[in-house]
Amino acid sequence: MDFAFTKEQLMFKKEIIRFAKKEIVPRVQEYDLNEAFDFESFRKLGDFGILGLHFPETYGGSGADVVTTVMAGEALGEAGVDGGLTLAYGAHSFLCADTILRHATEEQRQRYLPKLISGEWIGCMGLTEPDAGSDVASMKTTAEKKGDKYVLNGSKIFITNGPIADVAVVYAKTDPSQKHAGISAFIVEKGTKGFAAGAPLIKMGVRTSQTSELFFNNCEIPEENLLGKEGEGFNMSLQTVEWDRSALLAPFVGAAKYMLNSCADYARKREQFGRPIGKFQAVKHKLANIRIFAEASQSLAYKIAWCKDQGRPLNHLEAAVAKLFVGDWSIGPANDAMVVFGGYGFCHEYNMERIFRDSRLAPIGGGTSDIQKMIISKII
Repeated sequence: MDFAFTKEQLMFKKEIIRFAKKEIVPRVQEYDLNEAFDFESFRKLGDFGILGLHFPETYGGSGADVVTTVMAGEALGEAGVDGGLTLAYGAHSFLCADTILRHATEEQRQRYLPKLISGEWIGCMGLTEPDAGSDVASMKTTAEKKGDKYVLNGSKIFITNGPIADVAVVYAKTDPSQKHAGISAFIVEKGTKGFAAGAPLIKMGVRTSQTSELFFNNCEIPEENLLGKEGEGFNMSLQTVEWDRSALLAPFVGAAKYMLNSCADYARKREQFGRPIGKFQAVKHKLANIRIFAEASQSLAYKIAWCKDQGRPLNHLEAAVAKLFVGDWSIGPANDAMVVFGGYGFCHEYNMERIFRDSRLAPIGGGTSDIQKMIISKII
């Protein structure tokens, strides 16, 4: 494995950090406090080309490789962009738009991808349900074929971008008797009769990300909105794991570097007992813990990205290990960063408390840590 980055990739990362610090970071505190989605910053991600990095140029993308795409997410986190915006970006580009890229007809791609890549439209993915989280096969949302239409009934929950999405990739059972094999995927547009989003949920962290339920009440969609073939939905959802374990983890890696840089700078300037607090062993150890996490999580995320670029099938053990490590271990370094800042770390203006709150999602979203341990134990 060659993890060496090209000169062009490193320059691109610097450009993203510079762009994010200038155009997005100054707005983070305001939107986080107000629990509001920053549409302007999201559009700027589209204008800069980040939303469509790995998509073909045919649809308005850049045709970048996976490593470069992961690097973009890391750069946003390292610049200090909040976890809510990066989560919205991940759900939009990797869970929604990439699924359309992989499985849609050319007509569907031409209809949806240019708008999603530019940021004109916002996308989401509807998979999780109130009674079907880790156990996807127990989903109750159904899609019944009636003539040249499908009729969807059911609900989804914890849907990132749900209240603001223009289009959703929705999973439903076309054959409830077949469990996993009976799940299919559909494209559902905002404004479709019988389709509605619930009010945004109030969350502990990633507050700028809008999360809600989705409701389907005799929601009729044309048969051409089926993605792929009936029964292929479960495997489609599994393919998003590749992005969940690399590109969607990348902002957490970047946030660790942001914490490290911020804490090191603060520790050099803050003096107690006649010397900088960075001279005390207790503070040194906390900085070391953050650095260890940043290095290890970066290696795990880029390993998956590199393998994906090589065309290797996803190794579920590697993916589960990466998700578990970043998920469980991100909380510790975030807590250490708060402690380094002392009372200021508990206050909003220094960003450490926001990063701590955002990090708490890592062991839950995209597959809980307990599920990752179950996967690892089965493969061992």
